[in-house]
Amino acid sequence: MARILTLTLNPALDLSVGLDRLVPGAVNRTRETHLEAAGKGVNVARVLASLGHELTVSGFLGADNDGLFLRAFEALGAEDAFIRVPGETRINAKVAEADGRVTDINGPGAAIAAEAWQQLLDWLDGRAADPGRRPQAVVIAGSLPPGISPTDLAELVARLRGADLPVWVDTSGAALTAAIGARPTAVKPNEQELASWAGHPLESPPARLRAALRLYAAGVEEALLSAGPEGVLWVSRRGAWQALPPRLDVASTVGAGDTLVAAMLHGVLSGHPPEQVLRLATALSAEAVRHVGVGDPHAPDFPQLQQQTRVRRLNDVDAGGALA
Repeated sequence: MARILTLTLNPALDLSVGLDRLVPGAVNRTRETHLEAAGKGVNVARVLASLGHELTVSGFLGADNDGLFLRAFEALGAEDAFIRVPGETRINAKVAEADGRVTDINGPGAAIAAEAWQQLLDWLDGRAADPGRRPQAVVIAGSLPPGISPTDLAELVARLRGADLPVWVDTSGAALTAAIGARPTAVKPNEQELASWAGHPLESPPARLRAALRLYAAGVEEALLSAGPEGVLWVSRRGAWQALPPRLDVASTVGAGDTLVAAMLHGVLSGHPPEQVLRLATALSAEAVRHVGVGDPHAPDFPQLQQQTRVRRLNDVDAGGALA
């Protein structure tokens, strides 16, 4: 399997709280609580490890509360290359109600000094230049912490691409726009994030496809769009493809997008046929919504979920990003 590096610049300890109904301003009794080392890049690493890949995880961690991360990385068998910064890693609260509504309360993260940023860049340069440890792909996932700008992210993408490394990016807002301008190998916005980049709502399947084609035409080799129950669009040199997931009861959508990114990268690096790549990734993302956490490829009914996932090729794609 492949050697993969995930970068989580703004990780978090995720406090998941389950209750019947959130009543603001009142004392609320929980059904369950769970504290876990998280962040989008960490979640991507979890899925890739479960699929058999060799993982190195990096980014920035607060030095004062990294215990849960250490245990998580040990469980994954991942190399811990996170740079420790003064203070604590943020805690994000996710409040899930019985009717499926989820309320996120996210902190900004620890401020990253210029010296720490340069330390990460120097480490990445060294890793890219080491034939024995050079990754076969880099995943940059999640939000940016204070001190790191969208321009910094774009320069990081360009730096890694200049070292001839495939770079997959999953972020949002100004960071996503800046990253796309640096032409990463792949990006995976959701419907709202792609609409923001495109500059108009994506209210129909044709509108979503046109936006994904624009993304491909902008130089993104693997243009992915996740639209929840409306499925996944994938535009690449292999053509334009669509997958529709099986209908499942949704317990939590947290981790589903991270699962999709990881499983798509797995399929692409493995050289699988496009239909197989998209079917596995979409089914695994669907598996994730049934519970808190990322998708489990070892779930007993996962083969059935793949069979229930519908995949079709929409058409060929030309170099300009239009349907052939």
